[in-house]
Amino acid sequence: MTQDSIIARCEENGLRMTDQRRVIARVLEGCADHPDVEEIYLRASKVDPRISLATVYRTVKLFEETSILERHEFGDGRARYEDADREHHDHLFDIQTGAVIEFCDPEIEALQERIAEKLGYELRGHKLELYGVPLKK
Repeated sequence: MTQDSIIARCEENGLRMTDQRRVIARVLEGCADHPDVEEIYLRASKVDPRISLATVYRTVKLFEETSILERHEFGDGRARYEDADREHHDHLFDIQTGAVIEFCDPEIEALQERIAEKLGYELRGHKLELYGVPLKK
Protein backbone atom coordinates (compact mmCIF):
# COMPACT_ATOMS: atom_id res chain seq x y z
CA MET A 1 0.00 0.00 0.00
CA THR A 2 1.14 3.49 -0.78
CA GLN A 3 0.11 5.15 2.50
CA ASP A 4 -0.74 8.39 0.65
CA SER A 5 -2.81 10.82 2.65
CA ILE A 6 -6.59 10.61 2.38
CA ILE A 7 -6.61 14.07 0.81
CA ALA A 8 -4.04 13.01 -1.82
CA ARG A 9 -6.07 9.91 -2.68
CA CYS A 10 -9.26 12.00 -2.93
CA GLU A 11 -7.53 14.35 -5.36
CA GLU A 12 -6.12 11.38 -7.35
CA ASN A 13 -9.70 10.11 -7.66
CA GLY A 14 -10.86 13.49 -8.96
CA LEU A 15 -12.95 14.38 -5.91
CA ARG A 16 -13.59 18.06 -5.34
CA MET A 17 -12.04 18.79 -1.95
CA THR A 18 -13.97 21.48 -0.12
CA ASP A 19 -12.63 22.89 3.13
CA GLN A 20 -15.10 20.74 5.08
CA ARG A 21 -14.08 17.57 3.21
CA ARG A 22 -10.47 18.38 4.01
CA VAL A 23 -11.30 18.69 7.72
CA ILE A 24 -13.12 15.35 7.66
CA ALA A 25 -10.19 13.73 5.80
CA ARG A 26 -7.70 15.07 8.37
CA VAL A 27 -9.87 13.80 11.22
CA LEU A 28 -9.99 10.36 9.61
CA GLU A 29 -6.23 10.34 9.10
CA GLY A 30 -5.78 10.97 12.82
CA CYS A 31 -8.02 8.09 13.88
CA ALA A 32 -6.39 5.17 15.64
CA ASP A 33 -9.80 3.63 16.30
CA HIS A 34 -12.80 2.68 14.15
CA PRO A 35 -15.25 5.58 14.58
CA ASP A 36 -18.82 5.67 13.36
CA VAL A 37 -20.19 8.69 11.49
CA GLU A 38 -21.43 10.38 14.65
CA GLU A 39 -17.99 10.13 16.27
CA ILE A 40 -16.36 11.46 13.08
CA TYR A 41 -18.86 14.34 13.19
CA LEU A 42 -18.03 15.14 16.84
CA ARG A 43 -14.31 15.23 16.06
CA ALA A 44 -14.73 17.24 12.85
CA SER A 45 -17.12 19.77 14.40
CA LYS A 46 -14.48 20.58 17.04
CA VAL A 47 -12.23 21.69 14.17
CA ASP A 48 -14.97 23.40 12.15
CA PRO A 49 -18.26 24.01 14.01
CA ARG A 50 -20.00 24.76 10.68
CA ILE A 51 -19.75 21.11 9.58
CA SER A 52 -23.14 19.40 9.69
CA LEU A 53 -23.85 15.75 10.42
CA ALA A 54 -25.36 15.48 6.93
CA THR A 55 -22.09 16.69 5.39
CA VAL A 56 -20.16 14.06 7.32
CA TYR A 57 -22.58 11.32 6.21
CA ARG A 58 -22.29 12.39 2.55
CA THR A 59 -18.50 12.68 2.73
CA VAL A 60 -18.02 9.32 4.43
CA LYS A 61 -20.29 7.69 1.84
CA LEU A 62 -18.32 9.30 -0.99
CA PHE A 63 -14.99 8.21 0.54
CA GLU A 64 -16.35 4.68 0.92
CA GLU A 65 -17.62 4.57 -2.68
CA THR A 66 -14.18 5.60 -3.95
CA SER A 67 -12.42 2.96 -1.77
CA ILE A 68 -10.72 5.56 0.41
CA LEU A 69 -12.53 4.34 3.52
CA GLU A 70 -13.40 0.81 4.50
CA ARG A 71 -16.71 0.17 6.23
CA HIS A 72 -17.05 -2.41 9.02
CA GLU A 73 -20.22 -3.82 10.54
CA PHE A 74 -19.40 -5.46 13.86
CA GLY A 75 -22.97 -6.38 14.76
CA ASP A 76 -23.57 -3.52 17.17
CA GLY A 77 -25.80 -1.57 14.78
CA ARG A 78 -23.11 1.01 13.96
CA ALA A 79 -21.16 1.16 10.73
CA ARG A 80 -17.56 1.97 11.58
CA TYR A 81 -14.83 3.23 9.31
CA GLU A 82 -11.10 3.11 8.83
CA ASP A 83 -8.63 4.21 6.18
CA ALA A 84 -8.68 1.60 3.40
CA ASP A 85 -4.99 2.25 2.68
CA ARG A 86 -3.57 0.52 5.76
CA GLU A 87 -1.44 -2.51 6.33
CA HIS A 88 -3.50 -5.70 6.35
CA HIS A 89 -4.93 -6.67 9.71
CA ASP A 90 -7.89 -8.52 11.17
CA HIS A 91 -10.29 -7.50 13.93
CA LEU A 92 -11.43 -8.84 17.29
CA PHE A 93 -14.65 -7.15 18.45
CA ASP A 94 -15.31 -7.02 22.21
CA ILE A 95 -19.05 -7.65 22.47
CA GLN A 96 -19.25 -6.17 25.98
CA THR A 97 -17.44 -2.88 25.45
CA GLY A 98 -17.58 -2.37 21.68
CA ALA A 99 -13.80 -2.09 21.52
CA VAL A 100 -12.15 -3.17 18.29
CA ILE A 101 -8.73 -4.78 18.58
CA GLU A 102 -6.60 -5.02 15.45
CA PHE A 103 -4.25 -7.96 15.04
CA CYS A 104 -2.27 -9.84 12.44
CA ASP A 105 -1.23 -13.44 12.99
CA PRO A 106 1.24 -15.04 10.56
CA GLU A 107 -0.11 -18.52 11.34
CA ILE A 108 -3.66 -17.50 10.41
CA GLU A 109 -2.40 -15.80 7.25
CA ALA A 110 -0.47 -18.93 6.21
CA LEU A 111 -3.44 -21.19 7.01
CA GLN A 112 -5.75 -19.11 4.81
CA GLU A 113 -3.25 -19.33 1.94
CA ARG A 114 -3.02 -23.12 2.36
CA ILE A 115 -6.81 -23.51 2.43
CA ALA A 116 -7.25 -21.45 -0.73
CA GLU A 117 -4.50 -23.40 -2.50
CA LYS A 118 -5.95 -26.74 -1.36
CA LEU A 119 -9.29 -25.70 -2.85
CA GLY A 120 -7.58 -24.66 -6.09
CA TYR A 121 -7.52 -20.89 -5.60
CA GLU A 122 -5.02 -18.09 -5.38
CA LEU A 123 -6.05 -15.94 -2.43
CA ARG A 124 -6.49 -12.28 -3.42
CA GLY A 125 -7.82 -10.97 -0.11
CA HIS A 126 -9.81 -11.82 2.96
CA LYS A 127 -11.52 -10.30 5.96
CA LEU A 128 -11.44 -11.97 9.37
CA GLU A 129 -13.58 -10.70 12.23
CA LEU A 130 -13.67 -12.39 15.61
CA TYR A 131 -16.29 -11.62 18.26
CA GLY A 132 -15.70 -12.29 21.93
CA VAL A 133 -15.83 -11.29 25.56
CA PRO A 134 -12.85 -10.91 27.89
CA LEU A 135 -11.79 -14.00 29.81
CA LYS A 136 -12.56 -13.79 33.51
CA LYS A 137 -9.38 -13.45 35.55
